[in-house]
Amino acid sequence: MAAEKQKKRRVIKKSKTVREKREKAADAKPKQRRVRQAADKANRPIKATGRGVAKAARPFGFALKPFRTRPGRLVGKVLYKVLFIGYFVNSWRELRQVEWPNRRETLKLTLAVFVFAISFALMIAILDFGLDKVFKQLLI
Repeated sequence: MAAEKQKKRRVIKKSKTVREKREKAADAKPKQRRVRQAADKANRPIKATGRGVAKAARPFGFALKPFRTRPGRLVGKVLYKVLFIGYFVNSWRELRQVEWPNRRETLKLTLAVFVFAISFALMIAILDFGLDKVFKQLLI
């Protein structure tokens, strides 16, 4: 009888706690998305060109000396504001923080936009048709 009870006893798996799941997720390498990889590959020549220009311009650093004085810094700040350099710098920083949707999410969102646009157009068309009939009956 005791042997039969041991055979029938179910084995219950221990469920993972939230802390264990979080630690496991932290240990796993985050998957880099294809878009990010493609963007990095496309950006490499631009970065290399920028480094080359910076290296070539290094001997001409004396041209920046006036901007290290107080009046020069003022002129630099004015140019920074007038040429909207801050806007472009902040825009680029903001774009770097964007988490772009993957292909499936993009497809779902695009489909949702099309469904909404078509349903809204149908609603407007029906309303227009109905109001047209009502006003033709009243005015004619």
